[in-house]
Amino acid sequence: MDNHMFRLWGRTFKDNRLLQDTCIDDGSQDTRTHKIFRALDEICLQFDLARPIWLNKTIADFKRHSKVRFTQDNFIESIDFDYLEIQVIEED
Repeated sequence: MDNHMFRLWGRTFKDNRLLQDTCIDDGSQDTRTHKIFRALDEICLQFDLARPIWLNKTIADFKRHSKVRFTQDNFIESIDFDYLEIQVIEED
């Protein structure tokens, strides 16, 4: 059986301090995009956040670095932190 491990790390920061973090594992055979969206949904659920909006700059940064920061511009509701950062830390 193939193991398609995918791990996404989610963290919130305020004033350069880590407020909370979590790591979401996905061993499914789903597409990378589906794994990212599903993991982001789980992070938002754990952190009690609305889902951020993927702006063109956000998408470009994530494609380039497998890491991105969602700031207030990415959220409709007000956030009480500076940014949510997600990063792919394991991918097979």
